Amino acid sequence: MAMNITLTGATGLIGTKLVRALRDRGDGVTVLSRSPEKAGAALGVEAVAWDPLAGPAPAAALQHRDAVVHLAGEPVAQRWNDDVKRRIQESRCTGTRNLVQGLRDAGDVRPRTLVSSSAAGYYGKHGDEPVPESTPAGDDFLAGVCVAWEQEADAATEVGVRVVKIRTGVVLDKSGGALKTMLPAFKLGVGGPVAGGDQYLPWIHGDDLVELYLHALDDASWSGAYNGSAPEPVTNKAFSKALGRALHRPALAPVPGLAIKLLYGDMAEIVTEGQRAVPERALAGGFTYKYDDLDAALADALK
Repeated sequence: MAMNITLTGATGLIGTKLVRALRDRGDGVTVLSRSPEKAGAALGVEAVAWDPLAGPAPAAALQHRDAVVHLAGEPVAQRWNDDVKRRIQESRCTGTRNLVQGLRDAGDVRPRTLVSSSAAGYYGKHGDEPVPESTPAGDDFLAGVCVAWEQEADAATEVGVRVVKIRTGVVLDKSGGALKTMLPAFKLGVGGPVAGGDQYLPWIHGDDLVELYLHALDDASWSGAYNGSAPEPVTNKAFSKALGRALHRPALAPVPGLAIKLLYGDMAEIVTEGQRAVPERALAGGFTYKYDDLDAALADALK
Protein backbone atom coordinates (compact mmCIF):
# COMPACT_ATOMS: atom_id res chain seq x y z
CA MET A 1 0.00 0.00 0.00
CA ALA A 2 1.41 3.37 -1.06
CA MET A 3 2.45 5.85 1.60
CA ASN A 4 2.83 9.61 1.73
CA ILE A 5 6.27 10.65 2.99
CA THR A 6 7.81 14.02 3.86
CA LEU A 7 11.61 14.34 3.63
CA THR A 8 14.21 16.85 4.76
CA GLY A 9 17.68 16.94 3.21
CA ALA A 10 16.18 15.51 0.05
CA THR A 11 18.71 17.04 -2.36
CA GLY A 12 21.70 15.41 -0.66
CA LEU A 13 23.41 12.18 -1.69
CA ILE A 14 21.04 9.82 0.14
CA GLY A 15 17.97 12.04 -0.13
CA THR A 16 18.10 12.12 -3.93
CA LYS A 17 18.36 8.33 -4.13
CA LEU A 18 15.63 7.82 -1.53
CA VAL A 19 13.18 10.17 -3.26
CA ARG A 20 13.72 8.22 -6.50
CA ALA A 21 13.15 4.89 -4.73
CA LEU A 22 9.98 6.12 -3.02
CA ARG A 23 8.55 7.46 -6.27
CA ASP A 24 9.47 4.27 -8.14
CA ARG A 25 7.37 2.22 -5.75
CA GLY A 26 4.42 4.60 -5.96
CA ASP A 27 4.72 6.60 -2.74
CA GLY A 28 3.77 10.25 -2.54
CA VAL A 29 6.69 12.53 -1.67
CA THR A 30 6.85 16.03 -0.21
CA VAL A 31 10.20 17.65 0.54
CA LEU A 32 11.03 20.46 2.94
CA SER A 33 13.77 22.74 1.65
CA ARG A 34 15.30 26.18 2.07
CA SER A 35 15.08 26.43 -1.75
CA PRO A 36 11.75 24.77 -2.58
CA GLU A 37 11.57 25.86 -6.23
CA LYS A 38 15.02 24.45 -6.93
CA ALA A 39 14.42 21.24 -4.96
CA GLY A 40 11.00 20.65 -6.51
CA ALA A 41 12.33 21.10 -10.03
CA ALA A 42 15.36 18.86 -9.42
CA LEU A 43 13.39 16.04 -7.80
CA GLY A 44 10.04 16.33 -9.55
CA VAL A 45 8.04 16.39 -6.31
CA GLU A 46 6.08 18.81 -4.16
CA ALA A 47 8.46 21.06 -2.23
CA VAL A 48 7.63 23.32 0.71
CA ALA A 49 9.81 26.09 2.16
CA TRP A 50 11.43 25.45 5.54
CA ASP A 51 14.59 26.75 7.17
CA PRO A 52 15.39 24.19 9.90
CA LEU A 53 17.08 26.84 12.08
CA ALA A 54 14.36 29.46 11.78
CA GLY A 55 11.37 27.76 13.39
CA PRO A 56 9.09 24.71 13.46
CA ALA A 57 8.55 22.67 10.33
CA PRO A 58 5.29 23.67 8.59
CA ALA A 59 2.52 21.54 10.04
CA ALA A 60 0.59 21.53 6.75
CA ALA A 61 3.48 19.71 5.04
CA LEU A 62 3.39 17.02 7.74
CA GLN A 63 -0.33 16.50 8.22
CA HIS A 64 -1.94 13.47 6.55
CA ARG A 65 1.51 12.00 5.85
CA ASP A 66 2.45 8.51 7.00
CA ALA A 67 6.08 9.21 7.86
CA VAL A 68 8.93 11.72 7.89
CA VAL A 69 12.53 11.01 6.90
CA HIS A 70 14.96 13.52 8.38
CA LEU A 71 18.30 13.78 6.55
CA ALA A 72 19.09 17.51 6.78
CA GLY A 73 22.36 18.63 8.37
CA GLU A 74 25.57 20.57 7.77
CA PRO A 75 28.13 18.32 6.01
CA VAL A 76 30.57 16.76 8.47
CA ALA A 77 33.24 16.06 5.83
CA GLN A 78 34.89 19.48 5.78
CA ARG A 79 37.69 21.18 7.68
CA TRP A 80 36.45 21.85 11.19
CA ASN A 81 36.88 25.13 13.03
CA ASP A 82 34.74 26.60 15.80
CA ASP A 83 32.21 28.04 13.35
CA VAL A 84 31.87 24.79 11.37
CA LYS A 85 31.47 22.81 14.60
CA ARG A 86 28.71 25.18 15.69
CA ARG A 87 26.92 24.72 12.34
CA ILE A 88 27.26 20.92 12.53
CA GLN A 89 25.76 20.91 16.01
CA GLU A 90 23.05 23.49 15.38
CA SER A 91 21.88 22.10 12.06
CA ARG A 92 21.28 18.70 13.65
CA CYS A 93 20.04 19.60 17.11
CA THR A 94 18.06 22.78 16.47
CA GLY A 95 16.89 21.44 13.10
CA THR A 96 15.61 18.20 14.60
CA ARG A 97 13.98 20.03 17.52
CA ASN A 98 12.14 22.27 15.06
CA LEU A 99 11.05 19.27 13.00
CA VAL A 100 9.64 17.55 16.10
CA GLN A 101 7.83 20.77 17.04
CA GLY A 102 6.24 20.66 13.60
CA LEU A 103 5.11 17.10 14.34
CA ARG A 104 3.53 18.31 17.59
CA ASP A 105 1.81 21.16 15.75
CA ALA A 106 0.41 18.74 13.16
CA GLY A 107 -2.02 17.38 15.76
CA ASP A 108 -3.88 14.11 15.44
CA VAL A 109 -3.19 13.80 11.71
CA ARG A 110 0.59 13.87 12.20
CA PRO A 111 2.86 11.15 10.73
CA ARG A 112 3.21 8.05 12.89
CA THR A 113 6.85 7.38 11.99
CA LEU A 114 10.05 9.43 12.03
CA VAL A 115 13.21 7.94 10.51
CA SER A 116 16.11 10.21 11.40
CA SER A 117 19.70 9.96 10.24
CA SER A 118 22.52 9.72 12.76
CA ALA A 119 26.13 8.57 12.42
CA ALA A 120 28.40 5.71 13.43
CA GLY A 121 30.47 8.46 15.04
CA TYR A 122 28.00 8.12 17.94
CA TYR A 123 30.29 5.46 19.40
CA GLY A 124 33.59 7.36 19.37
CA LYS A 125 36.85 5.37 19.43
CA HIS A 126 36.67 1.60 19.85
CA GLY A 127 39.72 0.18 18.12
CA ASP A 128 39.07 -3.31 16.72
CA GLU A 129 36.21 -4.07 19.13
CA PRO A 130 32.92 -4.93 17.33
CA VAL A 131 30.38 -2.17 17.96
CA PRO A 132 26.69 -3.19 17.92
CA GLU A 133 23.89 -0.72 18.61
CA SER A 134 23.92 -1.49 22.35
CA THR A 135 27.40 0.07 22.68
CA PRO A 136 27.46 3.27 24.80
CA ALA A 137 28.16 6.64 23.22
CA GLY A 138 31.69 7.99 22.92
CA ASP A 139 32.95 11.24 24.42
CA ASP A 140 34.45 13.13 21.46
CA PHE A 141 32.84 16.02 19.56
CA LEU A 142 30.96 14.01 16.94
CA ALA A 143 29.72 11.50 19.52
CA GLY A 144 28.35 14.39 21.56
CA VAL A 145 26.58 15.80 18.50
CA CYS A 146 25.03 12.40 17.74
CA VAL A 147 23.79 11.94 21.31
CA ALA A 148 22.11 15.36 21.35
CA TRP A 149 20.75 14.85 17.80
CA GLU A 150 19.19 11.51 18.70
CA GLN A 151 17.69 12.91 21.91
CA GLU A 152 15.92 15.59 19.86
CA ALA A 153 14.53 12.93 17.50
CA ASP A 154 13.43 10.71 20.40
CA ALA A 155 11.29 13.58 21.73
CA ALA A 156 8.81 12.70 18.97
CA THR A 157 7.88 9.57 20.93
CA GLU A 158 6.13 11.91 23.40
CA VAL A 159 3.38 12.43 20.81
CA GLY A 160 3.12 8.78 19.80
CA VAL A 161 5.55 8.80 16.87
CA ARG A 162 7.67 5.69 16.23
CA VAL A 163 11.30 6.85 15.96
CA VAL A 164 14.04 4.99 14.08
CA LYS A 165 17.62 6.35 14.00
CA ILE A 166 20.07 5.18 11.32
CA ARG A 167 23.69 5.49 12.50
CA THR A 168 25.31 5.72 9.09
CA GLY A 169 28.86 4.72 8.22
CA VAL A 170 30.82 5.58 5.05
CA VAL A 171 28.46 5.49 2.08
CA LEU A 172 29.85 4.00 -1.13
CA ASP A 173 28.62 6.14 -4.00
CA LYS A 174 30.90 7.76 -6.56
CA SER A 175 28.65 10.81 -6.90
CA GLY A 176 29.23 12.09 -3.38
CA GLY A 177 30.48 11.59 0.14
CA ALA A 178 33.76 10.05 1.22
CA LEU A 179 34.22 7.82 -1.84
CA LYS A 180 34.02 10.76 -4.24
CA THR A 181 36.64 12.57 -2.13
CA MET A 182 39.00 9.57 -2.21
CA LEU A 183 38.75 8.83 -5.92
CA PRO A 184 41.09 11.45 -7.45
CA ALA A 185 44.13 10.33 -5.43
CA PHE A 186 43.43 6.63 -5.95
CA LYS A 187 42.89 7.10 -9.70
CA LEU A 188 46.33 8.71 -9.84
CA GLY A 189 47.82 5.74 -7.99
CA VAL A 190 48.75 7.83 -4.97
CA GLY A 191 46.00 6.67 -2.62
CA GLY A 192 46.65 4.45 0.34
CA PRO A 193 45.99 3.71 3.99
CA VAL A 194 45.54 6.66 6.34
CA ALA A 195 47.33 7.04 9.70
CA GLY A 196 48.61 3.46 9.73
CA GLY A 197 45.40 2.00 8.32
CA ASP A 198 44.47 -0.15 11.32
CA GLN A 199 41.32 1.82 12.18
CA TYR A 200 38.04 0.25 11.11
CA LEU A 201 35.78 1.75 8.50
CA PRO A 202 32.05 0.97 8.70
CA TRP A 203 31.01 1.07 5.04
CA ILE A 204 27.69 0.58 3.25
CA HIS A 205 26.68 0.64 -0.41
CA GLY A 206 24.38 3.59 -1.16
CA ASP A 207 21.62 1.30 -2.47
CA ASP A 208 21.67 -0.78 0.72
CA LEU A 209 21.37 2.36 2.82
CA VAL A 210 18.32 3.45 0.83
CA GLU A 211 16.80 -0.02 1.30
CA LEU A 212 17.52 0.23 5.04
CA TYR A 213 15.50 3.47 5.19
CA LEU A 214 12.66 1.85 3.24
CA HIS A 215 12.66 -1.12 5.61
CA ALA A 216 12.56 1.27 8.60
CA LEU A 217 9.55 3.02 7.05
CA ASP A 218 7.70 -0.19 6.25
CA ASP A 219 8.35 -2.38 9.30
CA ALA A 220 6.39 -1.09 12.28
CA SER A 221 8.39 -3.34 14.61
CA TRP A 222 11.54 -1.29 14.04
CA SER A 223 12.29 1.44 16.57
CA GLY A 224 15.39 2.92 18.18
CA ALA A 225 18.93 2.88 16.74
CA TYR A 226 20.20 0.78 13.81
CA ASN A 227 23.73 0.79 12.45
CA GLY A 228 23.70 1.84 8.79
CA SER A 229 26.70 -0.25 7.84
CA ALA A 230 27.45 -3.52 6.05
CA PRO A 231 27.87 -6.71 8.12
CA GLU A 232 31.66 -6.84 7.65
CA PRO A 233 33.45 -3.54 8.37
CA VAL A 234 37.09 -3.52 7.26
CA THR A 235 40.24 -1.69 8.26
CA ASN A 236 41.24 1.44 6.41
CA LYS A 237 44.20 -0.53 5.01
CA ALA A 238 41.93 -3.30 3.66
CA PHE A 239 39.53 -0.71 2.23
CA SER A 240 42.39 1.09 0.47
CA LYS A 241 43.58 -2.18 -1.10
CA ALA A 242 40.05 -3.01 -2.25
CA LEU A 243 39.58 0.44 -3.80
CA GLY A 244 42.94 0.10 -5.55
CA ARG A 245 41.86 -3.29 -6.95
CA ALA A 246 38.55 -1.85 -8.14
CA LEU A 247 40.38 0.96 -9.98
CA HIS A 248 43.30 -1.25 -11.14
CA ARG A 249 45.71 1.12 -9.43
CA PRO A 250 48.28 0.65 -6.69
CA ALA A 251 47.09 1.70 -3.24
CA LEU A 252 50.31 1.67 -1.31
CA ALA A 253 51.04 5.33 -0.60
CA PRO A 254 50.51 5.77 3.15
CA VAL A 255 48.96 9.04 4.30
CA PRO A 256 50.40 10.14 7.67
CA GLY A 257 47.99 11.14 10.40
CA LEU A 258 49.75 14.53 10.63
CA ALA A 259 48.93 15.28 6.99
CA ILE A 260 45.26 14.54 7.65
CA LYS A 261 45.35 16.79 10.69
CA LEU A 262 46.81 19.62 8.62
CA LEU A 263 44.20 19.09 5.91
CA TYR A 264 41.09 18.65 8.05
CA GLY A 265 41.89 20.17 11.45
CA ASP A 266 39.88 18.60 14.27
CA MET A 267 37.80 16.66 11.74
CA ALA A 268 40.85 14.39 11.34
CA GLU A 269 39.58 12.41 14.34
CA ILE A 270 36.85 10.76 12.24
CA VAL A 271 39.40 9.77 9.57
CA THR A 272 42.18 8.53 11.81
CA GLU A 273 39.88 6.83 14.34
CA GLY A 274 37.11 4.45 13.32
CA GLN A 275 34.36 2.20 14.56
CA ARG A 276 33.90 -1.48 13.79
CA ALA A 277 30.16 -0.88 13.71
CA VAL A 278 28.13 -4.02 13.03
CA PRO A 279 24.41 -3.98 12.05
CA GLU A 280 23.26 -6.43 14.71
CA ARG A 281 19.72 -5.03 14.96
CA ALA A 282 19.15 -4.67 11.21
CA LEU A 283 20.13 -8.31 10.62
CA ALA A 284 18.00 -9.47 13.55
CA GLY A 285 15.14 -7.38 12.16
CA GLY A 286 15.10 -9.28 8.86
CA PHE A 287 17.11 -6.89 6.68
CA THR A 288 19.03 -8.48 3.80
CA TYR A 289 22.04 -6.74 2.28
CA LYS A 290 22.46 -6.79 -1.48
CA TYR A 291 26.12 -5.78 -1.12
CA ASP A 292 27.75 -7.47 1.86
CA ASP A 293 31.06 -8.01 0.03
CA LEU A 294 33.31 -4.94 -0.26
CA ASP A 295 34.80 -5.81 -3.66
CA ALA A 296 31.34 -6.30 -5.19
CA ALA A 297 30.05 -3.11 -3.51
CA LEU A 298 32.93 -1.03 -4.87
CA ALA A 299 32.65 -2.55 -8.35
CA ASP A 300 29.00 -1.52 -8.50
CA ALA A 301 29.47 1.88 -6.86
CA LEU A 302 32.17 2.82 -9.37
CA LYS A 303 30.20 1.82 -12.49
